[in-house]
Amino acid sequence: MEHLFVGLKRANRLLNKFFMIAGGVAVLALMSLATGNVMLRIFRLPYSGAYELISFLGAVVIASALGYTQMRHDHIIVDIITERYSEKAAEVVEGLAGLVMAIFFVLVAWQVWVWGVKIQVSGEVSETLKVVYHPYVFFLSAGFAAAALTALLDCVRDLLLYAGVLKK
Repeated sequence: MEHLFVGLKRANRLLNKFFMIAGGVAVLALMSLATGNVMLRIFRLPYSGAYELISFLGAVVIASALGYTQMRHDHIIVDIITERYSEKAAEVVEGLAGLVMAIFFVLVAWQVWVWGVKIQVSGEVSETLKVVYHPYVFFLSAGFAAAALTALLDCVRDLLLYAGVLKK
């Protein structure tokens, strides 16, 4: 059981690293595009559709960071109540919180995916550049799915710690 869990954690870590690399590339592209657009505005030659591309790249950046942030627990944690719990009780509460987060992220990933399919089927394109943008929506959905997987693995880890199957 422990080997299976360790393998899943390793696969999840690789998935989240892929997303972080994609997010890093998107941040560089976003910054280059925004900086170039500002610089060219001085000469009254801004990029047409820069706002659209920056929006798409921003969605990629955010989607890329979700799972990795959850994996590293770099998000804000309010533990005013749980810091008073015993270690075992805190593990159960954290496990249940991970389950709630996983369910929430699965629902969001699913609905964003449904929206992407609607956009793809309708042939909708962006307003200014006429870019097909459903791949960005699908990438956003995949980012939420990676966050759901990470939260679910955190939930399983906390419950296995509680059951004594895993050691800290």
